[in-house]
Amino acid sequence: MSPRPATETTQGPYGPGLVADGFPADAVRDRARRGTAALFPPGESYGRTLFGAARPGGAAPGTDLLDELRLVPPVFMPRRLEKLIDLAREPLHHDVDLATAVGALRSPLPAYLSAFGSTQVASADLGTAASRQAGRLGLPMVIGENVIPVNGYGRLGTPPSGDPGRSLLGRVRAYLDELPDGTGGIAVQQSTEDADAEVWNLVYSDPSARPLLDTGRLAFELKVGQGAKPGLGGMTVLDRAAAARVAEQYAVDDVLGGDGRVLRCSSPGTFTEEILRQQIRLMRNNFPRARVWVKLHPGRDIGEAAAVAWAAGADAVTVDGAEGGTGWAPLGFLDGVGLPLGECLRRVGPPAGALLASGRMWEGTRAAKALALGATAVGLGRAALLAVEEDPEQGLVRLVEALALELRLLVSALGKYRADALAHEDLWAPGAALPSPAAALAAPLGDRP
Repeated sequence: MSPRPATETTQGPYGPGLVADGFPADAVRDRARRGTAALFPPGESYGRTLFGAARPGGAAPGTDLLDELRLVPPVFMPRRLEKLIDLAREPLHHDVDLATAVGALRSPLPAYLSAFGSTQVASADLGTAASRQAGRLGLPMVIGENVIPVNGYGRLGTPPSGDPGRSLLGRVRAYLDELPDGTGGIAVQQSTEDADAEVWNLVYSDPSARPLLDTGRLAFELKVGQGAKPGLGGMTVLDRAAAARVAEQYAVDDVLGGDGRVLRCSSPGTFTEEILRQQIRLMRNNFPRARVWVKLHPGRDIGEAAAVAWAAGADAVTVDGAEGGTGWAPLGFLDGVGLPLGECLRRVGPPAGALLASGRMWEGTRAAKALALGATAVGLGRAALLAVEEDPEQGLVRLVEALALELRLLVSALGKYRADALAHEDLWAPGAALPSPAAALAAPLGDRP
């Protein structure tokens, strides 16, 4: 097993800062503070520093399949000529249109807020702050699994008791209070335990969700798996009193050393092709006004699973690479289980519907590569939580503004003016053929001769 990367941490406004193993937390926090200015070298270096060599902190070869790819602009750009004729002037990056339909939900750019469930990090004020800022941006947002069984639904008399702001309805209200008309939307995830709590039924029939239903901005996401622990359900750490309150709904294991904390485990659920197909059909039948999303873990048959979901009528399929995840997971899973996101996208191939990709997303180049490999939009998970912790009022807003500018610069440099125009032709893999549905070019990303 390879050694784990160094940990970045700092002091945040809520106390000791979040820790993110192997994740560029300092760079994310910088963008949360300085926004688009963080995309460029320091202003004081202009005219004094020579750039061009590999910069410190850049992608390390062999560490990540998507990072190994390079975006490769062509010399001849017929689409730039088309844009020039359309505008009657030379086009610039400001002319790039990033507006995207994310699983039938409108978004100002190809991004969404990834699922935050009932883990302690998201159950604190960070989850609500992230909801507010995502709403302000008009980004679609996913509410993760197990929020109702752990934090409550948010109505009076709905167990368990606790801070209503951390409940499912608390997140919904924080989001809707900021959401502009005509954009965004909420996808509510459901696990096996959520199904027992009838989460989707509660949301679908609740007057608080009516603004979303009436405007086509409510989705339900069937969780088949997650990137951090493929094949397992959600895991959180609870004290013994909290564990006792949920013991009838979850498996509780005393395996953490006897210091008063125990491991709470969710069921992963059981799926075959037919079960998945029937679950999607059931969702479409029981909740006809809600969009249908399916979240897949990075399994070896992910291409087949995505095809089944789209054929059954899913509006979107989320592919969560092994790099993804904000919650608790066994170290062995974090280090050695599941396919990297780039390989997942290669195996899915040309998507038959909206394809959402999550896993170590925080900046434009990685997002653009995922889009070129077929993704419709990318999910912000750890980056969003770090940005919100850095600045609970504007951190995520600044991070997304930086992401949008970087994407516009990159798409324009490739001679294109829509995010959905990116394709395999825009990528180069060192020492390997480009990922392609053509059998002769279908070598895994990053393979060496």
